[in-house]
Amino acid sequence: MTFTVKLELASGQSLKDMPLELLADGVAVARAKADATGKVVFDVRAKAAKWAVRVDRTILHKR
Repeated sequence: MTFTVKLELASGQSLKDMPLELLADGVAVARAKADATGKVVFDVRAKAAKWAVRVDRTILHKR
């Protein structure tokens, strides 16, 4: 199964290389990065689940 997501920021900033995770029932099952147009494609096995997308928090750095 393929999930395709198109992301856009109201500010118009680029989302290129933004790492995202696809969650199935709250568990990360796939990771992908946005392209220059904000498009992200996840390729996963089909199953019944509650699906969600979130930013991969590994990019966050503590200061």
